[in-house]
Amino acid sequence: MKCFVGIDLGSTTTKAVVLDEDGAVLGRGITNSRSNYDVACAVAKGEAFTNVRFSLCSRALPATTSLDSRKRADLIVDLERHFRLAQHRAQLQALRETVEEEIASIEKFYPHAPVKANVAQILDAMEAAAEPLFARGTARRSDFFRDIAASQYHREATKRACPEKLPFEALMAVFDKSILRSENRELALPFERGAGWAIEKSLEAAGLAGAPEADGLREVLRKAFAVEIEIAESVGTGYGRARLPFEKRQIRSEILCHGLGAHRMFAGTRTVLDIGGQDTKAIQVDENGIVTSFQMNDRCAAGCGRYLGYIADEMNLGLHELGPLAQQASRPVRITSTCTVFAGAEIRDRLTLGQKREDILAGLHRAVILRAMSLLARSGGISEEFTFTGGVAKNVTAVAVLRDLVQRNYGKRTLNISPDSIYTGALGAALFALRAGVKAREEEGAAA
Repeated sequence: MKCFVGIDLGSTTTKAVVLDEDGAVLGRGITNSRSNYDVACAVAKGEAFTNVRFSLCSRALPATTSLDSRKRADLIVDLERHFRLAQHRAQLQALRETVEEEIASIEKFYPHAPVKANVAQILDAMEAAAEPLFARGTARRSDFFRDIAASQYHREATKRACPEKLPFEALMAVFDKSILRSENRELALPFERGAGWAIEKSLEAAGLAGAPEADGLREVLRKAFAVEIEIAESVGTGYGRARLPFEKRQIRSEILCHGLGAHRMFAGTRTVLDIGGQDTKAIQVDENGIVTSFQMNDRCAAGCGRYLGYIADEMNLGLHELGPLAQQASRPVRITSTCTVFAGAEIRDRLTLGQKREDILAGLHRAVILRAMSLLARSGGISEEFTFTGGVAKNVTAVAVLRDLVQRNYGKRTLNISPDSIYTGALGAALFALRAGVKAREEEGAAA
């Protein structure tokens, strides 16, 4: 089957979206952009095509009449969560291998501390906690292994640290030095092995492993996993689009892709706000998703996703933990600057003054959204139907602050946020790829 791929190579995350010939979304993939754009592109694309396989399985199962629609849906959910569990364990193993390579360089600074033994225990605890993370009904804490691993490791390190015998900094130094190397490795899990294990575990979970229809289900799922997929056209966008292995004609600006992607998600969209890793974009589009005006903060990462990521690192939190923690604020702090360079020093000063983390974070979120509101005003304001895209749209506090400020400044407006908002740019790129494919077909037909 033919498909069309859009890749959004951002400064903090890289996203990929795959469409079928009818323009339906077949798969999505996301990964940290890391310091290696080539690896990030390959991983996000691989994740998207993994997701495509689950979509094909879902499409293939209705042909199996022995299961009703609910059981089919449950089987696909189980299939994906078991595959993700296998994938998570492979990433944990990659982290463990990297730690073993790096630990000597850390231990020499702490010669009397039992660093190696305690790090091994931390990794064992993370492995033991893996299965509950992917239990049925458990919401994913983050799309990124790094965030999940950092949160778990920090918690376990806190339990074991002792200022006199085992400094907390020693344990965290091992993780910080190892995580970047381990996530820059391409996933060491052969897809076929992970899929085969996931099929068997899913049949077991559904109570179908020994049922008469089990062999038929296995055959349907294995065939779906084995379908040959041809990439008919690809388009790239994003902060690092110049690094993509595409021809110039296959590259589109972030502004165009976010405008078109938001319009595809919500056809009534006329104003788009995207807060990405390195920049913030305020975009106005017409009824066809064509950009009519825009404003963009591209001078620095102030008030963008990378700034929030830096704050998370300073506070030893996962990026996904910032929003929920900020919601617990009782006396939000007024922040006048969102400069990434000085963020760490400012946070430490405020903590020294006795201000609470949640109050500081609430103030930081408000400062970020105030910068975005300024861009929106300069781009033409906010129309009735307004769409918020990018990774920050998944931050509950950022969304709450945005709703409040829009209401105060523009009155009641329809605010759209898709669960897949982070993929908006990649979706727009995939739609441009689909259009290119349709045009090529028409030209071939005319020539014939």
